[in-house]
Amino acid sequence: MPTPATRFSFTLLARDGSARRGEIATPRGIIRTPAFMPVGTAATVKALYPEQVRAAGADIILGNTYHLMLRPGAERVDRLGGLHAFMRWDGPMLTDSGGFQVMSLAQIRKVNEEGVNFKSHIDGTRHMLTPERSIEIQSLLGADIQMQLDECVALPAERQEVERAMELSLRWAERSQRGFEAMRAAGRVGDGQALFAIVQGGVDAVLRRRSAEALVGMDFPGYALGGLAVGEGQPAMLRVLEETLPHLPIGKPRYLMGVGTPDDLIQAVARGIDMFDCVMPTRNGRHGLAYTWDGRLNLRNAKYAEDPAPLDPQSGCPVARDYSRAYLHHLVKSGELLGAMMLSWVNTWFYQELMAAMRAAIEAGRFADWAEETRARLAGRSTDA
Repeated sequence: MPTPATRFSFTLLARDGSARRGEIATPRGIIRTPAFMPVGTAATVKALYPEQVRAAGADIILGNTYHLMLRPGAERVDRLGGLHAFMRWDGPMLTDSGGFQVMSLAQIRKVNEEGVNFKSHIDGTRHMLTPERSIEIQSLLGADIQMQLDECVALPAERQEVERAMELSLRWAERSQRGFEAMRAAGRVGDGQALFAIVQGGVDAVLRRRSAEALVGMDFPGYALGGLAVGEGQPAMLRVLEETLPHLPIGKPRYLMGVGTPDDLIQAVARGIDMFDCVMPTRNGRHGLAYTWDGRLNLRNAKYAEDPAPLDPQSGCPVARDYSRAYLHHLVKSGELLGAMMLSWVNTWFYQELMAAMRAAIEAGRFADWAEETRARLAGRSTDA
């Protein structure tokens, strides 16, 4: 493992078409890209020990500002040594700004220039999340990569509404940047930590370009594409990537937020994305769905009740390699906690193996062929229900 850096940096190691192989250096370790970040919403990647997440091959995980500010509270986490110590994760960690979660609170939140006033889904208490407060929370948590507060609009939406939210997000980006620098001046963040901007604009190429160019002008260390995988469909999402990525710097990381299926990841990497996060691996695992190199399996299906074959003999995951489909079917049908735990680990491991295979294919200069072969293979059981 390379020696951790003292400053945040991104190095491109190889390119194959638009696909990129790189490394993000942080004081807590190297993030190999393309990278998939398991989602640790409330200081836990659901159903998994941190050691299992690391064993699966993850370099970085994601924490959620909205959930952690409500419970247990950022100030409490700070008093307990920060989020890394609190949950015993010693690698890099990214925290989102809370903007996406607040979007889902449409009935109990109000957005204005200052920020978002919302009611807690836990106890009904009211809170104000501003760009500055979001950065303060993320700094208290000790995130290695922080995200600006933005307004994410569910699609489809009127262009006027998408434009309004995009322009507001740009103003919030400036305030987030000033807040981050204030935290740096106060000694709350160091040179190894970074703040990423979020490009908004729905599926409108003109709005996306305006957002990207304005944010590039502010010179952030990395850029995310937000407001996708929110109802627009995969073809529209991929078109947005093709139209937007040329307006982002080549030498900085590109992060597609909240995405997605294995096919989404492969196609987004082919267009130049470096980082991803999604709850899909663990959420689907808790519902009995397993990802394998021959497609997705629904372990609830009766056809697996007497299937002695391992889930996926090609996987490095002990569960996928050593336990039968019949046993996993039994656990899922019985509602046993072990079933959710095992399949969450299987899926987390599969996603990391998928990213490792993409990195190797890019380095070998055969990403396009690999992608075609792998997408065809993964489609084999994609309709297993």
